[in-house]
Amino acid sequence: MEKDIFVERIKKELEEINITISNKQAEKFYLYMNDLIEWNEKINLTAITDEKEIVTKHFVDSLTAMKYIKEGNKIVDCGTGAGFPGIPLAIMMEKCEFVLFDSLNKRVNFLNNVISKLGLKNVLAIHSRAEDLAKDNKYREKFDIAISRAVANMSTLSEYLLPFCKNKGIAICMKGNNVEEEIKTCKNALKILNGKILNIDEFNLPFSDYGRNIIIIEKENTISTKYPRGQGKPAKEPL
Repeated sequence: MEKDIFVERIKKELEEINITISNKQAEKFYLYMNDLIEWNEKINLTAITDEKEIVTKHFVDSLTAMKYIKEGNKIVDCGTGAGFPGIPLAIMMEKCEFVLFDSLNKRVNFLNNVISKLGLKNVLAIHSRAEDLAKDNKYREKFDIAISRAVANMSTLSEYLLPFCKNKGIAICMKGNNVEEEIKTCKNALKILNGKILNIDEFNLPFSDYGRNIIIIEKENTISTKYPRGQGKPAKEPL
């Protein structure tokens, strides 16, 4: 896709969700897309390789969380993969600080390449797992927002995200369709983890029938240091 066509497309789609993007920001997304496609031939970053779908399903989808983030917030992106939603949010929100982590070092190498190429000064990429990083006092309870996109079910995700949040901070869970059952089954986890669902936002991505849900969970109080549990237990044995 030519750059001018790409810029026009991303601007048009973001207008539909009331986001204005500058040409400079759009050009960063263009570089990001090209790197994503190039690196994806060497390592598994994404199953979505069509350029139009990358715009909608990766970039625009990531930015649907912008309305929940305030200027100056400190955000951690759990299991960021190829950088979603953290890198798109960081491009658009330069006054926020972002920590992105993933369990695969190859993906973190990709992220560091993107961060350098785009000149992003507000992003740190780390090779780690939630079970480990959330036990580190440098990161535990240090964030206004913990966010994750398409990583795990709600019970598991709550255990990954909430330990990173300050008290009264929020976890932003970015999900696809059909979250009703997940929400029902995560009630016990939220009780244990002092979490409370504040909002469930259901919508379709612009000019598509791609259904999405964003679930906002507030952390009401400090969580026992035994959470998140280690050795993959949050995923194997959800609370």
